[in-house]
Amino acid sequence: MNTGIMLSGADNIDFMIHGVFSYSFFGHEVWITTSHICILIVLITICTFMYLAGRAMKNAKEVPTGFQNVVELIVEKLDGMVDSTMGANGKNFKNYIGTIFIFILFSNISGLLGLRPPTADYGVTLPLGLITFTLVFINKLRYQKVSGFIKGLCDPWPIWAPINIIGDIAVPISLSLRLFANVLSGTVMMALIYGLLSKIAIIWPAALHVYFDLFSGAIQTYVFCMLTMTYLSDAMTVSE
Repeated sequence: MNTGIMLSGADNIDFMIHGVFSYSFFGHEVWITTSHICILIVLITICTFMYLAGRAMKNAKEVPTGFQNVVELIVEKLDGMVDSTMGANGKNFKNYIGTIFIFILFSNISGLLGLRPPTADYGVTLPLGLITFTLVFINKLRYQKVSGFIKGLCDPWPIWAPINIIGDIAVPISLSLRLFANVLSGTVMMALIYGLLSKIAIIWPAALHVYFDLFSGAIQTYVFCMLTMTYLSDAMTVSE
């Protein structure tokens, strides 16, 4: 069975999600798909990197060198991104923003290894959008209170409340669809190239992988995190 985990190196190349194996769970058949396998590979990669980073920082030198320098640079850049966007409000969200940034980036660039990027599955991007939506909603109630939240829904006039509600509900949908559609489009393009031009798709598709997986993947990661921080900042803004 062609599981479709790899976009290249298979006889029947496509961009669809395939079932790898199934098991019975309380009388229901549950499938483990290629998305689950690819997510597991990404998580193992991230956990390995974090373990090595932890060891490097445990034995950190006053003047960083080598891998310690890389780890400190990553943390510094992520903290700087949060501080420049959210200011003082970002101190409680650095771990969350850093986590989703690393997960989304590793997922997007996993196509460089021939994997089907997990973020090309809407079942992966939608939960990320829902987590952000939940954080935004909680912080709106925390900082603006119920009265301020209701006032915001009725701004500028109460008749606009249904439109404002739709706008709030659209947050997780727009976040997840933007990431999903951009990553999936790159996945589809590469699958078509390997499928239709398999006999001459040697070496030169690497340049397209750099664009679709690395460049576009990094841009979409940055956009997702920037929008998340913007929504959170707006939620913590108390109108006079």
